[in-house]
Amino acid sequence: MNPPSLLRRAAALTLAAAVWLPAAAQTGLPVAPVNNVPETFFGTTVDDPYRDFENTKTPAVASWMKAHSDHAHATLRRIAGRDTLRAKLEMFDAAAPARVANVTRLPGELYFYQRRAADEDQFKLYMRRGLSGAEKLLFDPETLKKKTGKPHAINYYTPSPDGRLVALGVSAAGSEDAALRVLDTRSGRQLGPEIPRAQFGAVSWSPDSREIYFHRMQALRKGMPATDRYQRSVAAVMKPGGGEKDIRVLLRAGDKGEVEIPATEFGFVGVEPDGRVLAVVMDGVSPDFRAYHSTLAALRAGKPAWKKLFDRDDGVTGLALQGDRVYVLSYKNASRYQLLTAKLDGFSPATAQVLLPESQRVLSGLASAADGLYIELRDGNVKRLLRVEHRDGAEPREVPLPVAGAFTLGSTSAHPKLPGLLLDLQGWARARQIYAVAADGSVANTGLQPAGPFDAPTDVVATEVMVRSHDGVAVPMSIIHRQGVKLDGSNPTLLYGYASYGITEEPFFSISRLAWMDAGGVFAVANPRGSGVFGRQWHEDGKKANKPNTWRDFIACAETLVAQGWTKPARLAIWGGSAGGILVGRAMTERPDLFAAVVPDVGSLDLVRAETTPNGIPNIPEFGSRKTEEGFRALLAMSTYHQVKDGVNYPAVLLPHGVNDPRVEVWNSTKTAARLLAASKSGKPVLLRLDYDAGHGIGSTKAQVLDERADVFAFMLWQMGVAGYELKP
Repeated sequence: MNPPSLLRRAAALTLAAAVWLPAAAQTGLPVAPVNNVPETFFGTTVDDPYRDFENTKTPAVASWMKAHSDHAHATLRRIAGRDTLRAKLEMFDAAAPARVANVTRLPGELYFYQRRAADEDQFKLYMRRGLSGAEKLLFDPETLKKKTGKPHAINYYTPSPDGRLVALGVSAAGSEDAALRVLDTRSGRQLGPEIPRAQFGAVSWSPDSREIYFHRMQALRKGMPATDRYQRSVAAVMKPGGGEKDIRVLLRAGDKGEVEIPATEFGFVGVEPDGRVLAVVMDGVSPDFRAYHSTLAALRAGKPAWKKLFDRDDGVTGLALQGDRVYVLSYKNASRYQLLTAKLDGFSPATAQVLLPESQRVLSGLASAADGLYIELRDGNVKRLLRVEHRDGAEPREVPLPVAGAFTLGSTSAHPKLPGLLLDLQGWARARQIYAVAADGSVANTGLQPAGPFDAPTDVVATEVMVRSHDGVAVPMSIIHRQGVKLDGSNPTLLYGYASYGITEEPFFSISRLAWMDAGGVFAVANPRGSGVFGRQWHEDGKKANKPNTWRDFIACAETLVAQGWTKPARLAIWGGSAGGILVGRAMTERPDLFAAVVPDVGSLDLVRAETTPNGIPNIPEFGSRKTEEGFRALLAMSTYHQVKDGVNYPAVLLPHGVNDPRVEVWNSTKTAARLLAASKSGKPVLLRLDYDAGHGIGSTKAQVLDERADVFAFMLWQMGVAGYELKP
């Protein structure tokens, strides 16, 4: 049975707007006109009453957005406890002398890292020789803000092997539209011009530091559709300081060649310290990829003669090289992953040695160092670290860690020419610190991340529960709370989740969560299907046509919080960002009675139209395509905007969004806000909180982050009726 068309309810929609207009009119806010654009897919007509909102530059739409955003900001600042909460967030954040992130270690005891002092608004790039050496400032994005009036951020950086140069991507106002710069670390001067359209960077250097390899998007010429933005991108190389005429394309998506890349996928070229060259092809959202190898000499000669290492159907999600040995993580015939190894020449996952077979623990990462391969695995809700030496017959051994929590092995965690690795460790009640793991298995705090007085609260605990979902499947949820909390149903409770791309919500420390708990709150984190908490199948069971499992798992978690006495619907809020907007938006439309407040932050809320946007096409592997019947029906089911019904008592909704968002178009929030304003009969607020100097959150300044967090928490506490958070006249 086809869902009823919005078009067939047009008269009712218009009537509803007339009935509820007086409440909107009292605020003096403009009411969004209904200008329906119906589309029919596989016999089902889907209406789009606010299609006009997709053109955010038209005067009428821009005026509506500005008026509603101004109203939201003004309303949020009228919440009695909001400013006090903002001050507390600032206090917690500034308690540590600095925040340090993205540390890279090079031979010669060179350390590169990003650092933001307690009184600063944005991360800057530094280097030092030795852990106790004097630090040197290399790049300060605040200087660009002073020149342009727009906040700027470092999106990525990669130092050259000799440490004399560093490549970094810098973008403005949350756009993530990074331009590549190359700096001389001795003088601080920039070499050559900026290279635009280097959003993803993926920078690699030749071992002699004479060449820089990077990824670049195509230039959109006049008349080209916006959906071409992420298509036909290139992997390129140039000499440091080179300009446009010096760039040589190595791989281009959409071209025929030894490495054939569909126009909608991405090819990356990276050079190992020993001169081995890897080409990796991925779709941008799936964890698996295919890979090829060559040599630097062949690449420089223009005859790389790429040899395939593995294909997409081999299910490889992690790759490391050490000399002539290859290590891969694969989910093929092993949903919780297995570790395979073999010699580089003639490598095939089908014939490789199984170094670690599948078990109940989920293998989730690997990094190669001079002394061995380091392996990350998830054991329940705790990460463990294994090390295996680079020799035949070596057995993996666990490295004991000082914190039972989480870490992630990345490309900069280890260096093939250096023993040991750097490790970020944190837990629900332990702030992130940066540790050095030595070849002998000892683990020591580097001291790079200064400790703060609130980094290890002794009265914060996590209760781990398994929740029975709609079909009997057990879903993990972590409940973080103060010791001694009463299970009397009165606690303001925030339930957070994401549930897409196989991304797992692991134990993480949050200063803002401390402020929430100081307000009497409980903070719960769910890992519904669609995450990767139990491996590949768990992800598959929450994507495309299986997506309803995600919000039904989430609803079951919410119901458990109520049933166990943590809270009640009048004091329960849900929060999710980006693809997490699907999770919280659909939980709201399916169970509007269960929540007091809902916050889809930069939320994906109109999935039927996602494919018409630049970032929608790369996301087809995760969510599906409206060009197929199965894909269309899946997208319609997960589209909050299309599931809002007239005359329903919806909870209060806050929709924060950066206007410059390159990942989720801002009209996902504006269209949904307009639809909820017209449809809800509860009288509860629907606030559209826009930031015109922000995007998807990447690159936001400290002030922007803390302002939004204070607004989100204050909004929830206001709607939960918590004393001290009433709306001031």
